[in-house]
Amino acid sequence: QVQLVESGGGLVQPGGSLRLSCEASGFTLDAHAIGWFRQTPGKEREGVSCISKSDGSTYYADSMKGRVTISRDNAKNTVYLQMNSLKPEDTAVYYCAALRSRVCFGLRVGMISWGQGTQVTVSS
Repeated sequence: QVQLVESGGGLVQPGGSLRLSCEASGFTLDAHAIGWFRQTPGKEREGVSCISKSDGSTYYADSMKGRVTISRDNAKNTVYLQMNSLKPEDTAVYYCAALRSRVCFGLRVGMISWGQGTQVTVSS
């Protein structure tokens, strides 16, 4: 069974950093691109980042370009999202998802599995 588990969230001060992890089981990361999304109550789910398998390309939302780096460790079946210079508006539940595709296509493709999310709170 495909399963994704996020971790690494928490409370951080503005300007701080967090590294989120998305560990996959039931499949290996060589088969799917992995995307990160975030959602705040009352707002639409927002695509944050994605890393593809086919060409290794990455995608970043404009709001986070220059502040986040996505990477994957296929040996550990884990995708990481390093977030720096965090802002209060980054506060959200962050989810990872396995895409149906091996490439990201700007996160405009369907998902086959979602994690349960990890809370990121940026506050002083």
